[in-house]
Amino acid sequence: MKSIFATLGFAGLIVFAVACDSEIDGRPAAEVNEPVVQEQTQGAESDGDDAEVREVEFNGETSSIEWVGAKVTGDHDGGFEDWTGTAVVRDGVLHGLSFEVDTRSIWSDSDRLTGHLKSDDFFDVEKYPEASFESTGIEEYGGEDGTHRVTGNFTIRGVTKSVTFPATIEIDDDAVRASTEFTIERTDFGINYKGQPDDLIREQVLLKIALEAS
Repeated sequence: MKSIFATLGFAGLIVFAVACDSEIDGRPAAEVNEPVVQEQTQGAESDGDDAEVREVEFNGETSSIEWVGAKVTGDHDGGFEDWTGTAVVRDGVLHGLSFEVDTRSIWSDSDRLTGHLKSDDFFDVEKYPEASFESTGIEEYGGEDGTHRVTGNFTIRGVTKSVTFPATIEIDDDAVRASTEFTIERTDFGINYKGQPDDLIREQVLLKIALEAS
């Protein structure tokens, strides 16, 4: 009899996990494929010597790389303190963007969770101290979720996948701004920890990226 009640209780938790509201809900999901050899040339040579090219660094004070994870008991917010990135603009058009993240700088809304995220259950930061993204294609999109679609090779925990996601990109004479919110499946990158039986973790993680360079 106890086993029956235990099973029913566990099933109830599953239903609660699915039904629980989360900031992740309704966000666009990235298209994930095997990594591709970079076809996009981010220098000036592909458009001739007359092209006006700018390569600028993202400003850490006005930019951020953050995330939201969810489990049965609710959402957790976090991000990374230390990272660098660049944007390449050719004739007023964004042709490339990249960033490298020090995973050891991860933070969250719970000190205990932050320590756990650094362990082998998640990012294993001692073995994989760097995560990175390098675009392989940027095209105008004009959909509800953004002005462009960005594709690039995303590396987390030593696993590289090609991801495509919508982004809003603005370029003027003084600045480059790119922002996006999309979900990825953490299991695609070898992060398979499920959480406790009474506090299961969603496989989807929401990435919230806001980049500004000038």
